[in-house]
Amino acid sequence: MNPSASAPPLERPRRFHFDWLIPTLISPRRLFAQLAQHEGDTWLTPLLVLALAALGRVWAVGNVRQVVAASGQITLPPGSEFWTPEQQQQFFQAQQATSSPMFIYGVPAIGALIGIFVGWVVVAGLLHLLLTLLGGRSSTRTALNFVAWANLPFAVREIVRLVYALSTQKLVVSPGLAGFLTADGTALNAFVVGLLALVDFYLIWHLVLIVIGARAAASLPLGKTAAAAVITLALVLAAQTAPGIIASQLGGLSFGGFFF
Repeated sequence: MNPSASAPPLERPRRFHFDWLIPTLISPRRLFAQLAQHEGDTWLTPLLVLALAALGRVWAVGNVRQVVAASGQITLPPGSEFWTPEQQQQFFQAQQATSSPMFIYGVPAIGALIGIFVGWVVVAGLLHLLLTLLGGRSSTRTALNFVAWANLPFAVREIVRLVYALSTQKLVVSPGLAGFLTADGTALNAFVVGLLALVDFYLIWHLVLIVIGARAAASLPLGKTAAAAVITLALVLAAQTAPGIIASQLGGLSFGGFFF
């Protein structure tokens, strides 16, 4: 008898895991424990969901921008009260020059997609490095997997912003915690305002999922895992905020939130 004839057929790895979406958000410990034992690539599903949500938000915001541009009502960004008349005029000219569909929809969509995938790789790589230095033994593939699933709160945020833009026909002026601090035109203040703009409930939710996933994958104490996660996100957030400082000093254009 041929032994191979009685062997059960190998289960073909699934490309998509949409049935994991809700468990990741409501019972992440069980899902990430399962994910830590998974040998394949499972990052495609959460990144696809996040990309679709981001593109939907870009479309909704683009519609609002077109309505605002058609009405001639252009809202200056936070901190514009410290601009010179020449800088304000440059801003209005830039807004008029970027009123085409390519700038309203195309460029933000490309930027959102690049931010999602670059941010995912950077966070996963840096986190994996820190966990390894602290004694963890998880693989790079595992880090890429659980960081991708930990990005799902950002998909929820994109959907919330999409609904807000469609229902109110307004844009979010002061995202995150930026509304708690008044801009005064200094570089330090611009850094803090830009940093606070990236900090919200969804980022904290993301951090919690990162800690749960990293602990399940690397089998490290909670203190080390949390330290690695906090340091990773702090470095990434600081790197994101730096272009905003340069922009605020050179002309007031905003570059916030590329990754998050």
